Amino acid sequence: MLEMPSAVIDPRRTAEPSGAPDEARLIARIIHRDRRAFEDLYRLYHPRLTRFLRNVVRRPAIAEEVLDDTLMVVWDQAERYNGQCKVSTWIFAIAYRKGLNARRREDEPIEDRDAELRPSDAPGPELQFDRAQVRQNLMSALDQLSSDHRTVVDLTYFHEMGYREIAQIMDCPVDTVKTRMFHARRRLKRALDGPLADWL
Repeated sequence: MLEMPSAVIDPRRTAEPSGAPDEARLIARIIHRDRRAFEDLYRLYHPRLTRFLRNVVRRPAIAEEVLDDTLMVVWDQAERYNGQCKVSTWIFAIAYRKGLNARRREDEPIEDRDAELRPSDAPGPELQFDRAQVRQNLMSALDQLSSDHRTVVDLTYFHEMGYREIAQIMDCPVDTVKTRMFHARRRLKRALDGPLADWL
């Protein structure tokens, strides 16, 4: 697990309610070994990277290790961020490459489907059940996709990234991303019924 540069950080804590600090400014401060800036960036990215990496490597424990490795690169090599893309693109690209490497090292990945199905806070049991059912159907459909197709869908729908940014993260042409999304959506539509298929 990642040894934080200062006191233990609880990833459940959120950034300041007034809004996320400017990420490029945080990176500039991290270059100068500002631990508070790193803690702020950690809190911003922990939930996003956790979900993304669980989708890439399919094992929550490995995903957490990759997340720690990713953020350690940010801490140790922040000066490598050159401002030519968004901070999020740079960080997600690091996470994606490390996730691919971790997945290659695993001969028989063990999936923890329950991690994706655990319900969030909801007003009542019926709504909670409906949400869990929708999520189960969606995750089941996503499981039928290849890793590349799943990654494109995840970054598009769950992280709201555009094709150009996804291409930078996955280190491939934009047209490749578009093709992967086309095939992924077609397969998902076949696997899903009703409103979920319409959502695509």
